[in-house]
Amino acid sequence: MLTGIETYALIGDGRTAALVSRHGSIDWLCLPRFDSAACLAALLGTPRNGFWKIAPCGAFEVSRQYQDNTLVLQTEFTQGSATVRLTDLMVVASDRPVLMRHLTALRGNMRLRCEVAFRFDYGLVVPSLRQTEDALIAIAGPDLVVLRGPVHLAAAEDQTLWAEFEISEGQSRCFSLCHGDSHLDPPAEPDPDQSLRDTLTFWRRWAARFRGGTRWDGAVLRSLLTLKALIHRPTGAMVAAPTMSLPEVPGGASNWDYRYCWVRDAAFTVSTLLNAGYREEAVQWRDWMLRAIAASPDQMRVLYRVDGDRRMYEQTVPWLSGFEGAVPVRVGNDAAAQEQTDIVGELLDALSLMQRAGIADTPDAFQAERDLIGHLEKTWRDKAHDLWEERDQTAHYTYSKVMSWVGIDCFLRGAGRHAPTDDAQLGRLRALREHIHTEVMARSWNHARGHLVDRYGGERLDASLLLLPLVGFLPADDPRMTATIDAIERELSQDGLVWRNPGPGDVREGAFIAASCWLADCRALQGRKTDAVALLERVLALRNDVGLLSEVYHPGLRQLMGNFPQALSHLALANSALGLSLPVLQRGGG
Repeated sequence: MLTGIETYALIGDGRTAALVSRHGSIDWLCLPRFDSAACLAALLGTPRNGFWKIAPCGAFEVSRQYQDNTLVLQTEFTQGSATVRLTDLMVVASDRPVLMRHLTALRGNMRLRCEVAFRFDYGLVVPSLRQTEDALIAIAGPDLVVLRGPVHLAAAEDQTLWAEFEISEGQSRCFSLCHGDSHLDPPAEPDPDQSLRDTLTFWRRWAARFRGGTRWDGAVLRSLLTLKALIHRPTGAMVAAPTMSLPEVPGGASNWDYRYCWVRDAAFTVSTLLNAGYREEAVQWRDWMLRAIAASPDQMRVLYRVDGDRRMYEQTVPWLSGFEGAVPVRVGNDAAAQEQTDIVGELLDALSLMQRAGIADTPDAFQAERDLIGHLEKTWRDKAHDLWEERDQTAHYTYSKVMSWVGIDCFLRGAGRHAPTDDAQLGRLRALREHIHTEVMARSWNHARGHLVDRYGGERLDASLLLLPLVGFLPADDPRMTATIDAIERELSQDGLVWRNPGPGDVREGAFIAASCWLADCRALQGRKTDAVALLERVLALRNDVGLLSEVYHPGLRQLMGNFPQALSHLALANSALGLSLPVLQRGGG
């Protein structure tokens, strides 16, 4: 495993994803879904916890890139006058996960080594191995993987499989890894060349739907392709990241499982997809949300599995030593059971965005709005956890109250669609909308500090306050909002990077990448486009060599940190670039 999460690239098929290092090692793979157990987990431990590496024997130089407008990764190894290209992809046309690794000798001859160690249940379980005439089959519990390739792999004492082989100029070789069910026959080998062609075609056709028109179309499209890879194609749900327990603080304990679907991300996701021209994905996301919450907004969870399952009990994985020693390693996420009142407003905001984009309501969407607004009337006063999911306290958080206002405002703006109209309810909601706005401005304004704060009666700044102009609660040039934005830039920002909130003492996690985009959006709304562009380009400079972003960036270490790649970072980047260049749908009301 290499040091630094930025040394990895993503490949995926819309069911699951893998992380591939610059040195040709796949160190993270969950099968058959994003939220399944990993069978390659060296990312969070050591090679003993599972990896698959193909690389030259001896020293070499490396360069890599995605094939244009695809998620097909090309890594070129150079050793003296010889160059070999490794093409990694996950096959999108298959009905089950298939990972392919194509080798092509571009110049000269090279000796390479293939090593693989399957370790199921997050790097713990050594599978049984069975060699057939054309494949190696690994089985553990319900899972089976079939590894096929041009060489025979020998087994070392620790069940690591390996082989060394030569490849000569003009020659090609292909390895494939297919997942199956252990009680069924092994899946057949797909055609390597056809699978590559079909996968390239899929991604390029999808990329061609991007409407473009920004100064940063290449970067925006790479973010959109990354987001598409994080959408679970069978259900339409988007995972926050394909990884778990990558630390937000160096060597710290802020290590969380992000392989799930957050309801809060609804409006962020829908707005970015619609503004980029991807209506079908926005509809699929909406429909997933409606299935997940069912008819029970009072029992709504903060996050769900990709199929809408509510259960994801958090536990530690003690046999994994953690990324760069950061422990504990956690599977599951107890934040799912938190009370977060803002998510009701987020859902109503997302449904409003769909309507304003001209997408027809469904009966389920219509009923969900009525259920959600009724629930919001009852719960907006409650204390709750904040959007950062701090576990030790609930409070009257400013952002939670603002999103309650947004939910009511969105419902009222679409009230003409509701028949029969409940005039009494509409009257109550109009009065409540005014009441919440007045209360927030009275109780979240800190007179001594001269700006808004993170909670009623609080003292602390918080990056979530940057979202208030973006959801229409206050104009960005309102003096109270201007003072708050200036304070965040002064106290929570460094060289264009924004932290979520003040850290304890001098120890802080990395800057929250999405918040830097929110600051750019605020400056654009204030008419300070030059400043907004500079902030966006600061975020663009944080991407790794293949255009990927994690959740946070640590300027002291000059490293990306947190789960990777992070959907919210790419959503924010894409939306900021679109908003600086084109007419776009804005979130919220106002």
